[in-house]
Amino acid sequence: MSFPDAVFAALRTEPAKIAVEHGSREVTKAELLNLTSRIAAGMRAAGVNGGSGVAMITEVTPEALAAYLAAWALGARVVGIRPGFSDKQLDHILGDGLDLIVTDAKLPALLDTEDEPLILTSRPENVARLVYTSGSTGLPKACAQTYQALGEHYSWNPSAWDAATAAQAAACDRYLLFGSLASVVVQDYLALCLLNGGTAVIPLSVKFPEVLADLRITFTIMNTPRLYAMLDSLRDNPIDLSCLRGMLVAGSPVAPHRLQEAMSRIGPVIYHAYGQSETNALTVATPAEILAGHVETVGKPQGGVDIEIRDGEVWARNPWMMRGYWEDAAETAEVLVDGWIRTRDLGFLRDGYLHLTGRARDIVIVNGYPVYAGPIERVLAQHPDVDQAYVLGPSEVLHAFVIPLPGKELSVDELSSLVRDELGPNSVPSTITFISEVPVAPSGKPDKRALWHD
Repeated sequence: MSFPDAVFAALRTEPAKIAVEHGSREVTKAELLNLTSRIAAGMRAAGVNGGSGVAMITEVTPEALAAYLAAWALGARVVGIRPGFSDKQLDHILGDGLDLIVTDAKLPALLDTEDEPLILTSRPENVARLVYTSGSTGLPKACAQTYQALGEHYSWNPSAWDAATAAQAAACDRYLLFGSLASVVVQDYLALCLLNGGTAVIPLSVKFPEVLADLRITFTIMNTPRLYAMLDSLRDNPIDLSCLRGMLVAGSPVAPHRLQEAMSRIGPVIYHAYGQSETNALTVATPAEILAGHVETVGKPQGGVDIEIRDGEVWARNPWMMRGYWEDAAETAEVLVDGWIRTRDLGFLRDGYLHLTGRARDIVIVNGYPVYAGPIERVLAQHPDVDQAYVLGPSEVLHAFVIPLPGKELSVDELSSLVRDELGPNSVPSTITFISEVPVAPSGKPDKRALWHD
């Protein structure tokens, strides 16, 4: 089945069922299809067809969701623009061969047209979406995924669901749709919800963990910093979250003690996943595996994913990975080699489970020798009174930033000795700074660069 026809087929089933809930507004499957077909007609009138570039700068609304589906129905190249890009980065993205820029203000005009049948006009080799990287090293790069890739994608193709994906889809009766529709993770888990007949619940305001209980959410996605903040809140203000049947945590590895705390305070519903913009999801640890003690791993490869470790680096491939970086052959050649993606992450496989040990580029030369930040962070985080630890190395000097557990006091000398005993003197940070929280980048990941600049 061609992408995204499986979603349209699901929306045609039980047309009176609620597909999207936005505050007090309820949008049925039939109404969402109608919105999609009308916006598609409006886009077609504006000159959009197969291969056109369509940028989305929207809030999370039923109309914005319909706009994404409409552009894909027309076979367009969809560019989701999330908040957080600088003006220079936006100029770079918006100046790259776009035919239409969709904003919330423009959606009423696109809707002001007659309903037309949805006819997919995409070609398998056309690019369906460009996924922009965070741009932490300069201008963001665009990962290009084709219609064929998304047709085989683990979330968008029910016939390809493995047991873990099917279990998550079954938990998506009420999926919390928040953040940005430009997020690949948001899109892909929204697909699980719609394909399984669930309701996407758009909150009018987002405050974790209260929003989960207030809206009776059964499934949500969560980045690691937000999870940590939620756990801190639950320590002092417990909330009944028995409505939750699944929570996917991704974006950066979760410390083992925090993963165990999440399973205890939130419930045995945590899925711990790993992936990249270039590959989408690669591995997942299920709640049952976490309960069985697999807390130092990001899980096993998902169905359709191959992983190899080459010289300590994680290499991966799957049917839905990027075709390459959009109009950037040199960068593509660096990362995409003989059908495999170099993730630039370090790790190892044990009993089929992937363990991450750091970033290949997260390296500091100390006294002429390479030192990786990841192992130092893990050693520091193993201290019983440490909540989180981050290490970076500007100017070939190691600096650590440590968040103590609430009410705990830490000694720089003790932490230095811990690293020295475990990893040797070259890995001991020159400075250890105690902080209360870590800055978060627009991508939702901890912003280590901001720590140093602050």
